[in-house]
Formats: sequence, C-alpha cells, structure tokens
Amino acid sequence: MSQSIRWGILGTGRIAGEFAQGLQHAPGGKLVAVGSRGQGTAQAFARQHGIARVHASYQSLVEDPEVDVIYVASPHSTHCEHTLMCLDAGKHVLCEKPLAVNLQEANLMMDRARQQECFLMEAMWMWFVPLIQEARKRIAQGVIGQVRMIQADFGFRVDFNPEARLFNPHLAGGALLDVGIYPIAFASLFLGPPQQIVSLPSICTTGVDEQSAFVMRHSSGALSTGAAAIRTRTSQSAWIHGTEGSIHFPSTFWKAQHLQIIRENHPPETLSMPFDGNGYQFEALEVHQCLEAGMMESSLMTHEQSRSFMQIMDAMRGQWQMRYPMEQPSSR
Repeated sequence: MSQSIRWGILGTGRIAGEFAQGLQHAPGGKLVAVGSRGQGTAQAFARQHGIARVHASYQSLVEDPEVDVIYVASPHSTHCEHTLMCLDAGKHVLCEKPLAVNLQEANLMMDRARQQECFLMEAMWMWFVPLIQEARKRIAQGVIGQVRMIQADFGFRVDFNPEARLFNPHLAGGALLDVGIYPIAFASLFLGPPQQIVSLPSICTTGVDEQSAFVMRHSSGALSTGAAAIRTRTSQSAWIHGTEGSIHFPSTFWKAQHLQIIRENHPPETLSMPFDGNGYQFEALEVHQCLEAGMMESSLMTHEQSRSFMQIMDAMRGQWQMRYPMEQPSSR
C-alpha cells in the first residue's frame, strides 16, 4: 500500500457525496478518483469534492492504477455487479449497505474477494460510531444487567413516485433494504443473529415494501423489535432494555452522539461522544486499519455478519412473498 490509502468512489449520488465528506475526517486516506456513467456527472462531482481523477465509466475507474480501494455507492441492485468489477480489477472494496440484494449475491461477492485476495467490507457505518461502540462496552460491563429486549425504528416519509429508486422494484427499492437493515444491524450488534423472525409489511402499488415491522428472537431468549418505513416518519430512536436498566438513543440512533442510561435508584446518566464530520469517516478508518494490517476482512464487520444480515432480510421477504425482478427462483 502507498503511505496514504487512495480512494475512488463508484457512483455520484447522495450517499457518494456523504462518504466523500466523511473521508475528509479520516486520516490516512485520500479521495483521488470518481467514476460515473457519464463525463458530466463525474466532472460535477469531482469539482464539488476536489477530486483530481475523473472517469466517465465505472470500468475506467476500476482500471485506474492510482486507486487502492473503491467505495461502491451505486443502487442496491448493482452492488454485486460493481463489486465484482472492482475485485476482478484487483481493487479492495467498501460496498454501501446492504452488501447485496440477497444472500446468493453476497456469497458470490465474498467468494470472489477471497479468490482475488482483496479486502471486502459492507459499509455498515453505524457499527463504527464511537458512542455505539461505547454502549457495547458498557453493556459488556453489566451496566444494565442482561439485555432482554431491544427496540429500534427508522422511518421517514417521502412522496410516492413509482419511478424513484425507493419505489422501483428493478432497483431493489423498498424500506427493508434501504433503512430496515439499521434496526436489524443494531439488534444483531448487541444480541447476535436471531433464531426466529416474524414480520409483516405494507406493500405499495409498485410491489415493494413501504413499511414493515418485525420481531426477532435471539439465542439468549431476548427479543428485538424493529420497524422501517419510507412513507411513515417514526421516532428514529432505539432502546436497549436490560434486567437492571435501559439505554436510550433518543434520535437518529445510527449516528448517535448522545445517549441516556436509566437505572432504578440512580439518576439518569447522559453520555455524550460528539464527533466532527458526518460519521462516515469511522468506517473508512476501519478500512485503513485493516488494509495497513494486511487483513482481507474486518474483525468487527465480518463477512459472516454480512451474511447474517442478508439471511434475515431474505427470510422477511420470503414471509412477504416479495421478490425483485432481477432475482431467479433459486436466489433465496
């Protein structure tokens, strides 16, 4: 690796811009290139973010010898295709969540990463936010006793537009893959993978889920409940309830900077861990550390963990009998 890890971004949408801003707060890395499907969008993104190398195609980006690692920021439906393109060119990959549309795609991506001896990680940036990691430490220390229940929701409201990405089944739209993965990942971080899942959706006229709610039972017997929506604004908060108290993330739990610890016979304790930037820098820092150590996957956001996320969401969509057009009958 070069002294400074050289990043390229595949895609120029909103999430690509968020990552570009976050990378400014991640020492050890430099954003050197961007690739888009056209010269105009690539140049506009490069001007906005001060990027020197501009590529009018994704293939040109992945073949750039000045790029070490690529952040895949294209729609869910093309994560697999574009990640494989990067890996086949010998590039390390941080792929925006969800890693893929289904488990079959995720397995293909992980197998290819091993074959090419390239690093691959799902960009579950929430897991690397300092306060969430601090909550994990406090829980391990027994601050709220044994965790018995977790509640989290991520819902927002946008106008219905059948052509928009969120509502387009050909782009793997819907609430589950876009934001439902957050309460799933939050529960998994503290309780591990579920043993049983029960879920219900509301399906819109384009055939994707506009909202859903789910309950998961974990190996300890603890339960987690979650909700996701793109047509309903929810509290966007999270609770972790234990035998001796609770931890409350009052809003936007996935990028939390403040939480409350609430215990009987104790005054509420507020814990704050503010940070500069938008929070995307922490997943980039994990990539830097892994690459510098010669690791092919993160020890925190492992391939097995990403498989678990996909298994959970595949199971939920199976309960809903909801399949995306690009999926074959054997995809799940």
